[in-house]
Amino acid sequence: MIRVLICDDHLIVRQGIKQVLAEAEDVRVVGEAANGPDAIQQVRAGHASGTGPDVVLLDIAMPQRDGLDILKALKSEFPRLPVLMLSTYPDRQYAVRSLKLGAAGYLNKSADSEQMIDAVRSVARGRLFITPSVAEQLAGAVGAGSGKRADDEQPLHERLSHREHQVFQLLAAGRSVGEIAEQLVLSPNTVSTYRTRVLEKIGVRNDVELALFAVRMEQTG
Repeated sequence: MIRVLICDDHLIVRQGIKQVLAEAEDVRVVGEAANGPDAIQQVRAGHASGTGPDVVLLDIAMPQRDGLDILKALKSEFPRLPVLMLSTYPDRQYAVRSLKLGAAGYLNKSADSEQMIDAVRSVARGRLFITPSVAEQLAGAVGAGSGKRADDEQPLHERLSHREHQVFQLLAAGRSVGEIAEQLVLSPNTVSTYRTRVLEKIGVRNDVELALFAVRMEQTG
């Protein structure tokens, strides 16, 4: 029996995943967490009692500490625990980054039930689960890393840190510094610092140019 812990801040999403996994006789959901710290606590408790999860399904977009932060924490403390990242974002934004941080797989939440169950089974057996789309992104990243490139030629996700990338996306969506601070649970001063770094790294002067840059990136991505 494959024991699974689901970590997602939306109850309806957790319920949907539970219904999908209930179709598999060899998979059982043993825990749910609405945030990353709770997931870590449950894994620790389960590890201590010998009843911990065999696989963690972890959402990327969560308040406070996001999924990639929690992934790093889990892999640091439990390096052999397979973590399957779930996301609504396009594969090109987070798939390669997740795998580089130690995820056992990356799956879009729109995946059908059969694919999700296959993913859980694969990572539980110690394999990587990579969709053809993610494999293409990974191959592109490996190819890009084979030769040194100038900073202005680097893909955006390589130029920006994870938190900077979050701030970039929210700024491009028209969010104010205050709104971003509230969503990411950071101080406005910290967000302003990230904003300054983002503008410098992508070579634009203000939020309007940043939004135009984001549109061009979307059109060419």
